[in-house]
Amino acid sequence: MPDNGVPDADRDAYLPPVKILVAGGFGVGKTTAVGAVSEITPLRTEERLSAAGVGVDDLSGIEQKSATTVAMDFGRITLDVAVLMLFGTPGQERFWFMWDDLLRGALGAVVLVDTRRLDRSFAAVDFFESRDLPFVVAANCFFGEQDYDPEDIRDALTLKEPTTPIVLFDARERESVRGVLLALMDHLIESAEPAHAR
Repeated sequence: MPDNGVPDADRDAYLPPVKILVAGGFGVGKTTAVGAVSEITPLRTEERLSAAGVGVDDLSGIEQKSATTVAMDFGRITLDVAVLMLFGTPGQERFWFMWDDLLRGALGAVVLVDTRRLDRSFAAVDFFESRDLPFVVAANCFFGEQDYDPEDIRDALTLKEPTTPIVLFDARERESVRGVLLALMDHLIESAEPAHAR
């Protein structure tokens, strides 16, 4: 039994649920990240790419991609301080109208970026900055490699808030994705503190 007197088996019932968005451009690894870290079987709304997307979906740099999220992904992970409800957004521009609906009730977001195609990340960054929702930028290290350090990525994205965390991670690895979520929780706590207490 932990110090707070709550049995371990009942701990989850006392943890607050926190809604988190996992967003980013087309093919940056959102579905992979949610699936890697979720403690439940994730809900996925993936459909195979079809001829209807030809000329609409830009597959340059991700030619091997065969499916895409058309509504959202959903997963859950329990941390020491909260149960995070993870909502992965669709990445294709034609589905961005859903983002405002998914945003309702969210306390923060993870913006995934692929530094090989960084231009696809500006819209997601702008979306959360314009809505004043705290977020972290998570740069997916495809093939375990990352050619840029966090400050290079910060400069390239021209982030409005200089304290926005930049985290390098691998969307396929559970502990790596968990580290991104912990960085977001730390950022949310810091963002909620009054300026004089920092």
